Amino acid sequence: MLHPRIIPNLLIHKKGLVKTVNFKNPKYVGDPLNAVKIFNEKSVDELIVTDIDASVKGDEPDYELIEKIAMECRMPLCYGGGITNAKQAKEIFRLGVEKISISSAAINNPSIIPEIAESVGSQSVVIVLDVKKKFFSNGYDIFTHNGTKKTGLDPVKFIRKIQNTGVGEIVINSIDQDGSMKGYDYKIIDDVRETTSLPMTVLGGAGSLDDLGNLIKKYSIIGAGAGSLFVFKGKYRAVLINYPNQKEKIELIETFMV
Repeated sequence: MLHPRIIPNLLIHKKGLVKTVNFKNPKYVGDPLNAVKIFNEKSVDELIVTDIDASVKGDEPDYELIEKIAMECRMPLCYGGGITNAKQAKEIFRLGVEKISISSAAINNPSIIPEIAESVGSQSVVIVLDVKKKFFSNGYDIFTHNGTKKTGLDPVKFIRKIQNTGVGEIVINSIDQDGSMKGYDYKIIDDVRETTSLPMTVLGGAGSLDDLGNLIKKYSIIGAGAGSLFVFKGKYRAVLINYPNQKEKIELIETFMV
């Protein structure tokens, strides 16, 4: 039986763990391996790790770092950053990663989606769409390269185009809400949920356990992702790796059952 998932999202920049606001000004918050060790102890549902430098610089995935993270990680791991072909995806999968996330490469060349799906299995192929509201309409644009390149693509239309090509999951990451800790953007979640039945995870805006609970209550089977919520504590954003304890998590999950 499928259940909602509560998922920390970790960003790697210059081999360190960082957090951004609106995809800008990465703030160093610690060592990624130490964060993984702490999340292991907290029985995290799943972990998303993204190298935000690789695709922007056109670099290969950092296989050495990926292997270290995968060896340390005792929960399902999704890795993204710099993946442009099935050979790279297969190597990352071999290192112990359960899911491969791709963004700009899939947007620029959707034909790589079935190639990667054939290599590692469609259930392991995650498409990440970084989205931003349009200024003069209710629509959204997809951006790539850490929110610096506007593609002119509508996320809903793009999902319709690729949803039967081997995609296993869609991640919607709100640039507008990133790091704000003011809650999720429900408009884009509604739009995507009405478009596809694929498993879905959302990122951007979670600032409290109530934000996670409300998301789960509204959408039931969904991935409730967060970055700032799990690396900061308190109004002054002191760095503290945290995650709901078992009692808190059960209470959140039960919100969608009542």
